[in-house]
Amino acid sequence: MTSKKNSATRKTMGAAQIWEERTALVKRELAAESAANDAKTARLRALRLEKEAEEAEAAPEKEPAPTPKKRIKRIVVS
Repeated sequence: MTSKKNSATRKTMGAAQIWEERTALVKRELAAESAANDAKTARLRALRLEKEAEEAEAAPEKEPAPTPKKRIKRIVVS
């Protein structure tokens, strides 16, 4: 029964219209998934920044480590 309904729907609506509806459905699903990922990323970024700010307040101020002197490689030509 369902195959008869599908074929009747295809004849009535046309293959192009069915294709457009499926394409629109996929685009809506992708947009919803993208929005969910963006919201999750924003939440995680906010948590990370908050944690970094707390760690910066709790950590005592240190002087930066001195940078080691660069060695100059000398080539002796005789």
